[in-house]
Amino acid sequence: MSSVIDLLAQPGLTTAVVALILSLMVGSFLNVVIYRLPVMMEREWQAQLAEDDQTEQAGEPFNLAVPASRCGNCGHLIRWYENIPLLSYLALRGRCSGCGTSISLRYPAVELLTGILGGFIGWQLGLDLAGAGLLTLTWVLIALTFIDIDHQLLPDRLTLPLLWLGLLFNTQGTFTSIEHAVYGAAAGYLVLWSVYWIFKLLTGKEGMGYGDFKLLAAIGAWGGFEVLPLTILLSSVVGVALALTLMAAKRHQAANPLPFGPYLAIAGWIALIWGTRINEWYLGMLLV
Repeated sequence: MSSVIDLLAQPGLTTAVVALILSLMVGSFLNVVIYRLPVMMEREWQAQLAEDDQTEQAGEPFNLAVPASRCGNCGHLIRWYENIPLLSYLALRGRCSGCGTSISLRYPAVELLTGILGGFIGWQLGLDLAGAGLLTLTWVLIALTFIDIDHQLLPDRLTLPLLWLGLLFNTQGTFTSIEHAVYGAAAGYLVLWSVYWIFKLLTGKEGMGYGDFKLLAAIGAWGGFEVLPLTILLSSVVGVALALTLMAAKRHQAANPLPFGPYLAIAGWIALIWGTRINEWYLGMLLV
C-alpha cells in the first residue's frame, strides 16, 4: 500500500492516468452539482419566502443524490452504463437512448475539461499532499465557473468550504505559510469588497456580487497574498477583453453584467501553479 502511495506521489505518466480517470468520474458528478445545486438553493429560498416547510417536504426529495439522473425530455432513467464519462456520450452518439433527444455538449465538455486538468496535475505535480489539494481546488473551481456562467451565482456552499480547506492545507505549509494564507484570505475579500463599495458609491450600481469577494478570499487562502496581484490582473484583463469582444460582435450589451467568477477561477488557478515563474519572467523583462 505504501509503495502505491509513494508511486502516485511522483509526477509522471502513471500518476497522470490515475488522476485523469479519477477526474473524469468526478467531472460526471460535477455536472450534477452544476445543475442541481442552484435548483436546490432556489427551492430553499422559495420555502423560506413562503414560510411553509410543508411545501418542500410534500414533494419528491431533490438533492445531489436523488432523484436518479434521467432525461429531461422523456424521463428515461439513465442506466449506469449510459453514465460512463465521455464513453457513454460517444456510444449514444450524443442522444438519449429513450427518445433520441440530443444530449447537451456541456456534459462531456465538463468531464473532458476536468479530466484534462486532473491528468495535467498528476503529470506535473504527482498526487502528494500538494497535488491532491490542487486537484480538489480544481474540481471546485470548475463547478463554481459553470454555475456562475449559468446563474451569475457563486454559492457559499462551495466558496466557504474552499476557503477553509485552503487554510487547513497551509497549516502544513503546503502552498504557502499559514500566516500568508490568513493574510491572503483577508486581503482577497477586502480588496474586492472595497472595489464594490467604491463603485457603488460612485455609480449607485453593484459592480459584482459578494460571491466574488469570497472566491478571491479562497484563492488567497490557498496561495497566500502573493498570488492576489496576478490573479486580479489576469482576471481583469481577460474580463475586459472578452466584454469588448462580445460587444464588438453585438452579442453583449454594456448594461448587462458578465459573471466575474470564471475569470477569477481561471486566473487564480494559473497564479497558484505558475505565479512564481510568471513574476520572475516579468521582473526579468523589466530588468533587461
